[in-house]
Amino acid sequence: MRTSEVLRSAQPPLRRFWWAIAAGTGTAVSAIALLAASAWLITRAAEQPEVMYISAAVVAVRAFALGRGTFRYLERLTSHDAALGQLASVRAGLVRRIVPLAPDGLGTTRRGALLSRLVDDVDELQNLSLRVVMPLAVAGLASLASVVFVAFLSPGAAIVLFGCLAGAFALAVWLGWIAGGRAERDIAPLRSRLSDALLDEFVSLEVLTAYGATGAAHERVRAADEALRRATVRRATAQGLTAGAVSLLAGVASFAALLVALPGLAAGGLTGPVLAVVVLLPMAVFEVFGPVPLALASWRQVRSAAERIARTVPDDVPAGLPRDEPPAEGRGPVLGDGIRLAGLGAHWPSRGGESADGGTLHHVDLEVAPGERVLVTGPSGAGKTTLAHVLVRFLDYTGSYRIGGREVRELNGDDVRRTIGLCEQSPYLFDESLRQNLLFAHDTAADDELWEALDRVGLAEWAREHGGLDTPLGERGGLVSGGQAQRITLARALLTGFPVLVLDEPTAGVDPAASDALLRDLLQAVDTDRAVVLVSHVAIPEGLVDREVRIEGGRTV
Repeated sequence: MRTSEVLRSAQPPLRRFWWAIAAGTGTAVSAIALLAASAWLITRAAEQPEVMYISAAVVAVRAFALGRGTFRYLERLTSHDAALGQLASVRAGLVRRIVPLAPDGLGTTRRGALLSRLVDDVDELQNLSLRVVMPLAVAGLASLASVVFVAFLSPGAAIVLFGCLAGAFALAVWLGWIAGGRAERDIAPLRSRLSDALLDEFVSLEVLTAYGATGAAHERVRAADEALRRATVRRATAQGLTAGAVSLLAGVASFAALLVALPGLAAGGLTGPVLAVVVLLPMAVFEVFGPVPLALASWRQVRSAAERIARTVPDDVPAGLPRDEPPAEGRGPVLGDGIRLAGLGAHWPSRGGESADGGTLHHVDLEVAPGERVLVTGPSGAGKTTLAHVLVRFLDYTGSYRIGGREVRELNGDDVRRTIGLCEQSPYLFDESLRQNLLFAHDTAADDELWEALDRVGLAEWAREHGGLDTPLGERGGLVSGGQAQRITLARALLTGFPVLVLDEPTAGVDPAASDALLRDLLQAVDTDRAVVLVSHVAIPEGLVDREVRIEGGRTV
């Protein structure tokens, strides 16, 4: 995904946004006109004319004051409506583009970084219209109108005002880029780094405590926080310097306008009230121009956020992931005579075709009949996990893979996963109760069905002793053991009723003394009419499976 594409998607269409620009320009022009009318009125009143000569200016001052507030309200209303509406579309579109990559296409993206992209960086995109386009457009239009107006009063003062505005813009660009550009680009990655450090420490707190490594984890968090603080201070310093420089130029513009216009007053070409307008008007113009340096800083931040989002979402689905899938039918394929793989090859997209365990499949032949239990073994890196992910259509494949006689690449992945379920070696549990984690698989299940599933996987007694279905599981299942997490995952699969169940290293992280008992419980819990593909690199007790298939070097042997 290109950065320009991200930026275009974040900017509301002109038909919705021009109302906001018009209202913002009305606010700025009213503020400038209010000061000009006030300056003329006060100066003219000092000459003590008849009231009838200044009554129009009195009305104008009131009108501009009321107009400024009214236009300001309309500008906030229309601009935020357009920006927030567009932001919702951007976020939904980004999620739609990321979903085809999940889970295997996001293997190298850290959780904290991905969360930062989906939340912080997408939120930053709303500033494109609110804090970049809007201030620049309003300041540009109001400044141009002011220069033209001053030109009718004093051409020399108009030239001075234009020169000071151009100089202020150039100074804001140069000073902001030199002093704060790098800090602004660094802030979001540093926030992501801090999120990663905090998340890693909280999730792994028990392990860190057990091995006495909490000090190192604290130091990593402290270092990330300190780096973020320094970058934030550098950005604030740059913004302060730029704002001070622009304020200084505002004073220079007024003083220079006074010097240029004074000869006109002496020659009788200007009156006192007009001179007051010419001298004081630059202050109002620069007040409207004030948000421009912040807009330039916001532009650098928005562009950096768009670049990070573009790097997260590729232009196309990477090789190795399913693409151009047909529409979902809303039901899984009929298992029929079972699963047949012939000459199947597959690889992971995350590391140039190599999986996290190095497993790439080259030629796999496998048949699984309904109700059959097949053990897939092989050394680490042989491609066992790759095969498991191909079976549930997380990864694309070459060769042939059929379910009930239908080629899987002709099916939608969601439909395939209605027939074939996967229990991963590191199951994900939500920071919710046991009930909610089970209802995730079958949201209409009654409590009796939940208890039945728990009983079948050998967790019912444990659940009753720890608070029943309301037992909390903690962040990512931190309050349960690895074996209990596997049993909960299997209970989910039983509630879903997959005709084929793939168990990927279910005893990983489980005490060897308890692994055999866990395998027996898991396989006995599955109905005999459901097929099971058990992936394991360790020996299992005899009598639990019907046959064994071995994979070495990505090939069945």
